[in-house]
Amino acid sequence: MTDQSSETPRTPQWSRPDDAERQARLDAMKRRATGLLAVALLIFIVAMILEPHYPWLGYVRATAEASLVGGLADWFAVTALFKHPLGIPIPHTAIVATRKERIGQILGTFVQKHFLSREVITANLRRVHPAERAAQWLGDREHARQIARQFASGLAKTLEALPREEVQELVGQVVRNRVRAFRVAPALGKTLAMALGDNRQEELLNAAVKLAADAVRNNRELIRDRVRAETPWWVPPVLDDKIYQKIIAAVERLLGDMVMDAAHPLRTAFDEAIKDFIDRLQNSPDVIARAEALKEEWLMDEGTGELSKRLWDSIQQAVTDYAGGADGAPGNKLHSPLDNGLSEFGVALQSNPAILTEIDDLLIDLTAGVVEKYRVEIGDLIAQTVAGWDPQATSKRFELAVGRDLQFVRINGTLVGGLVGLAIYTVTRLLR
Repeated sequence: MTDQSSETPRTPQWSRPDDAERQARLDAMKRRATGLLAVALLIFIVAMILEPHYPWLGYVRATAEASLVGGLADWFAVTALFKHPLGIPIPHTAIVATRKERIGQILGTFVQKHFLSREVITANLRRVHPAERAAQWLGDREHARQIARQFASGLAKTLEALPREEVQELVGQVVRNRVRAFRVAPALGKTLAMALGDNRQEELLNAAVKLAADAVRNNRELIRDRVRAETPWWVPPVLDDKIYQKIIAAVERLLGDMVMDAAHPLRTAFDEAIKDFIDRLQNSPDVIARAEALKEEWLMDEGTGELSKRLWDSIQQAVTDYAGGADGAPGNKLHSPLDNGLSEFGVALQSNPAILTEIDDLLIDLTAGVVEKYRVEIGDLIAQTVAGWDPQATSKRFELAVGRDLQFVRINGTLVGGLVGLAIYTVTRLLR
């Protein structure tokens, strides 16, 4: 079996919709150039025959003769680029077909030096301002929506392709490892210390006292019933009511004193208890060990595994819903927070020239570095590709691309040759 990787590149399919029209224009221009040459030949023959009778026709004959020479020379030169003139294998003809390897090398080297140099890449990228254009494009909310949906769609397909049970187990393992690495008690102590800094525990205590006072005030009947239920049967109702009134008054007075007196002993005790609790959370080995034991017990519970599974399912469902639309409905045209965020990010970039310049510098340096690193390989690829093309098809395509313009060379050669011939004949006659 033939190894496909070892085959040389075939000529690419260059067919274009306007090939027939281009061929027709090329053929028409060839007929014009050839017709002009035929006219020169006819004039030359007539002038040569009649010159003995009309000596002034020597100027016409010399002009037509030089036109023939110039036209034929240019016909040979143009034809030799693409094929052998008259089918004769003259050396150094059919240049495109027989020298396509060298043409490929020249083309590859030209592209490498003049298109893929760091200076050219940098100058062209600097001129188009890629960061600014990208920011303007992203600033359009519809474009931002397309980016977000494309990313979400690709991510959703990737997640759906993953084995569900194995991924759920992996997510659970990752969650457990992260939680195990997290020391609960010290982190809680630091959080409380930050939250209660600048004596914010006073605000907490005031809120708690007010909450307690409201609870007492709103539950008087419940407290009365509780006192009545706890009082022995032999206590008179009047005394029972006095006990209730004393309890309510004492509690309300205590709570009021705590609110009004910043130096109240209970407030001081509360402050000290809070500080001691925070200190023990961060520094007490016993408290830290108990917290870690509770954490480990929680991790070993079956509910933790179910939680990680639901977490994975929720993530996958959220990504799938987002890929279909902001609210999970396929084709939804509403803009989601991610769409808005991307769009606002693009708008913000446009208003910050310094960041745009830095992004341009980064993109230009990265792109120029990559191109400069691989430009030799790119030049070699061009040379090898051209060398592998079919000679006849390559020659035909080149002729179709530039052959019409080259026919002007034939026409110009015929006309200029005639003028030069006329000038030489005139000077020769004058010098006799």
